[in-house]
Amino acid sequence: MRKLFEKVWNLIVWCWNNPVLKYIFFGGCATLVNLGSYYIIRLVTSLDVNTANTISVCIAILFAYFTNSTFVFESKAVGFKEKFHEFVKFISARLLTMVVEVGGVWLMVDMLHMNDYLSKFLIQFIVLALNYVFSKFLIFTKKGD
Repeated sequence: MRKLFEKVWNLIVWCWNNPVLKYIFFGGCATLVNLGSYYIIRLVTSLDVNTANTISVCIAILFAYFTNSTFVFESKAVGFKEKFHEFVKFISARLLTMVVEVGGVWLMVDMLHMNDYLSKFLIQFIVLALNYVFSKFLIFTKKGD
């Protein structure tokens, strides 16, 4: 039993030390935050679908910034100015990938006549990859990189 525990623990440690797996894990958590906050907002308020969706996406982006900067990429930003600059870069990148997502789904549905659910699913892989690249190489970089 002890060996099994050690193997499971070693697997957990290995996963935690793998930035790509951490990124995928916390991305899944951000998706849950997005869906959960949307559900709660719709349940307890009379806000319309688009407003509730916008608020839940903003909450998820804030959650993603916190988890990515703290746990995934372990931000080296120090002081308000550096952290704010990093945050602005993060939001800018997320807005860019949102355009890629909306434009990609539009292209696939309206121009290629694909199913909208399949299109949204497929474009998520592109958005996930872009968000990771932007975060790793443009946003959460060490000073002087």
